[in-house]
Amino acid sequence: MARKSSTRRWIIIPLVALALAVTAYFFVSLSSKGDQETFQTADATRGDIDVTISAAGKITPKEKVAVGAQVSGQLEKLYVDVGDKVEAGELLAQIDATIATTGVEGNRAQLKELRATRKQQQASLELLKSEADRATMLYKADALARADYESALAQYEIAQGKLEAIDAQIERQSSALQADLASLEFTKIYAPISGTVVSLDAVEGQTLNANQTAPTILTIADLTTMTVETDVSEADVLRISEGQSAWFTTLGDSEYRWQTKVRQVLPTPEVLNDVVLYKALLDVDNPEGRLRTEMTAQVFFVVGSAKDAVLVPITALQAAPTRRPRAAEGAAGSDAKRPTPPPQAAAFKAAREANPEAEVATVLVVAADGQLQPRMVLTGLRTRSQAEVLYGLKAGETVVSGNAGAPKLSGMPGRPNGPPRPPPMGH
Repeated sequence: MARKSSTRRWIIIPLVALALAVTAYFFVSLSSKGDQETFQTADATRGDIDVTISAAGKITPKEKVAVGAQVSGQLEKLYVDVGDKVEAGELLAQIDATIATTGVEGNRAQLKELRATRKQQQASLELLKSEADRATMLYKADALARADYESALAQYEIAQGKLEAIDAQIERQSSALQADLASLEFTKIYAPISGTVVSLDAVEGQTLNANQTAPTILTIADLTTMTVETDVSEADVLRISEGQSAWFTTLGDSEYRWQTKVRQVLPTPEVLNDVVLYKALLDVDNPEGRLRTEMTAQVFFVVGSAKDAVLVPITALQAAPTRRPRAAEGAAGSDAKRPTPPPQAAAFKAAREANPEAEVATVLVVAADGQLQPRMVLTGLRTRSQAEVLYGLKAGETVVSGNAGAPKLSGMPGRPNGPPRPPPMGH
């Protein structure tokens, strides 16, 4: 393990030495051309940077209920209109209750009749019980024939059965009455949730048929909390997870950012024209009602962010010089015989180890005397326009941001305009 660590350390040293040599070369060459070239420059600044995944979506209420009718009949009265705010339990509409009221009255009358019949049967049962008791006493005294004794007992048991049958009819009729009372109550439509009436699907005087499906009368939505339904491609969905920070803008106000988080990524995709899209749901508070149903939103999922970072234009980055190290430099010789790296190289190596996922690039720094000095830097997050500098550059320093006359070391670094990558560790 010690040999591997030493090998890695001495592989970096030639790279840093080469960078210093290139710096010296360009310092001389650029000094001789400084009077002939005009460069576009920019200052390294401090600020926040976000690497995001963008997707389009639409805004809908998080909670929305279609209020329907459970009984058939004519819609007599609507007490609300579109845009009205209602509270849970508030009366919204009234359906003609004539049929339901008639059913309740009929069941009550039948129930009353059954209870009267029960009283009669109860009296008959008590009489037959007395006759059965007298027959038992006479039979034991050998004063009654056995056939008369058994007939009295049978009549009493038959009367008991009739009374139990009447009790069952009363229970059945009571259940029917409760059902009719419920149907009568269903003729009044109450708000199931608090919210705003967003649509009316029926008008006063319309006949509603609830025999097969429940007809919708109106729709209530809670507009204080909205949900953004976003279509995310299968190429990006693995980089989006529950609780991830995000923000979005609307077409009506593209300057204002609505901050939110991912509530859920639905597991089942939609396939449109052979394109696989997954639904990501994001909730956002809407106390002032600025967000409306079916608004279009441009959503940005944050996959990497840095606060108060040193930032430069992406065009200021150039690829770092590379050199293939010789095998002998990495394996032969002892540490005592190797030269001690300069302080700049040691500091760069330490920064490189502290940020293993950072990328090495070169920028052209405008010195105080106006000369251009190539400098190796470590970069972190990158967007299409900016890059985060983790090491090698301070805020306020001026760099060449590039134009047709600016010198190129080895071309632009890889992926400046490609898909964003996760933030490097250690920054």
